[in-house]
Amino acid sequence: MKTILACVLSFAVAAVVGRFLVPWLRKLKAGQEIREDGPTWHNAKAGTPTMGGLMFIAGIFAAILIVGWPDMMRGDFKHLYIFGFALIFGIIGFLDDFEKVIHHRNLGLTSIQKFLLQLAAAVAFLALMRYERLLTPNLYVPFWNTQIVLSWPVYMVFAAFVIVGTVNAVNITDGIDGLAGSVTVPVGLFFAVVAAWRPELSQLGVFAGALVGGLLGFLIYNFHPAKVFMGDTGSLFLGGTVAALAFAYDMPLVLIPVGFVYICETMSDILQVGYFKLTHGKRLFKMAPLHHHFELCGWSEVKLVAVFTTVSALCCFAAALGVFDRYRF
Repeated sequence: MKTILACVLSFAVAAVVGRFLVPWLRKLKAGQEIREDGPTWHNAKAGTPTMGGLMFIAGIFAAILIVGWPDMMRGDFKHLYIFGFALIFGIIGFLDDFEKVIHHRNLGLTSIQKFLLQLAAAVAFLALMRYERLLTPNLYVPFWNTQIVLSWPVYMVFAAFVIVGTVNAVNITDGIDGLAGSVTVPVGLFFAVVAAWRPELSQLGVFAGALVGGLLGFLIYNFHPAKVFMGDTGSLFLGGTVAALAFAYDMPLVLIPVGFVYICETMSDILQVGYFKLTHGKRLFKMAPLHHHFELCGWSEVKLVAVFTTVSALCCFAAALGVFDRYRF
């Protein structure tokens, strides 16, 4: 019940904030600069306000604070740890968006600057989770219901790079109207359903429910044709949220099935660059990441979002089956 309440409250707050945020961003001329190497028809989107991720960040914060308050009074702050961690990534994204808006170029922080900031945030989060005894160095393997035991140093290095990789994979997925938000809704639902069966995970369920509601509120303004983009503010926050939830549930390997779309998007980018270099100019895809390839194959943005979201939902359903033995649904 608390999860549903958090979802509804987050949706309402995000939707209301959007009514004021979008005109304000337009007034500030906080328009998105479109990639020069992207599909040519995306040029028509130039000037669409960015940093719209602020609306679902606000919705999530309001929901977890109000709905999670009773458990917070009993000393359960797991949902705030996740929000705080994701917010750090959102701030990194905000700095990136701000640079783009001020200088009117599709460039922000340098790659090394973003990587170092993200790595530092990941290490700090992992250290906090370990200190609070919410993390173990044992990798739970979905579907096989077994664990791979690692030493803490190995686990921490592995975990830090998984977090940074996940955050950037979600960021890459944010390339067309409504895509990153829609694909992440089933991921939030997966974590909400898992929490519903374990009372000790109730605060995480509240966060997952708030995530779903906030994204649905945001999609009112972001679905094609988008009135606002989430920007790096939103996509890095989302990436941090997905990664943090997986580690808070102490099963980071579940990111493989639930994050299948993110992984495909990232791998298409990596394969495109590698193939281009190996063949001295040939391309494996018409354009990378993967959503641009399908755009150039003639898929509309609406069809792309529908198909990718369906794939995400099916993968999340499979993931739920994969952790069945652990959580005894």
